Amino acid sequence: MSVEQLVPTAATRKLQILVAICSLVFAAGSALHNFAVVDTQLIEEMMRMAGGANPEAAAPGFTTGFRVIGTVYVIGNALGVLALWSRARLLWWLVLAVNATQALGFAVIPGEMWTGASDRYGVAGVLPSVITDGGAVILTLVLLAALVKYRTVWAQRRLERA
Repeated sequence: MSVEQLVPTAATRKLQILVAICSLVFAAGSALHNFAVVDTQLIEEMMRMAGGANPEAAAPGFTTGFRVIGTVYVIGNALGVLALWSRARLLWWLVLAVNATQALGFAVIPGEMWTGASDRYGVAGVLPSVITDGGAVILTLVLLAALVKYRTVWAQRRLERA
């Protein structure tokens, strides 16, 4: 019976550092967007632009839900910093899941949110989300490319032992 062991390659540490840096940046960007850019008034404006009925009544609940989801991403991204010290399989899959879903931000966040944030704050209103969502697209592609190339997590190679 053979026991599989994963050993680092030249790319392993580089990938861990990239994940940790991106995770730190994305956690900060998610926190900024979630708590500094988005507030109930911005959600109300977004709902008005989208033609929503009674935005004043709906916005507080929507804002709370938005912030709960945003906080999950702040925490998920922050956990990615653990890549500096760990090559755990579970951590790799968590990082992939957080970034793959965060990359969908462009598609799931209504366009009126981008317009409202841009109207209110200019580029600074959309920059945190552009960095986190756009960066998550790139990091997801890098993680998937490493998985395909090395057929293991964290760009490691398999070492078969008897």
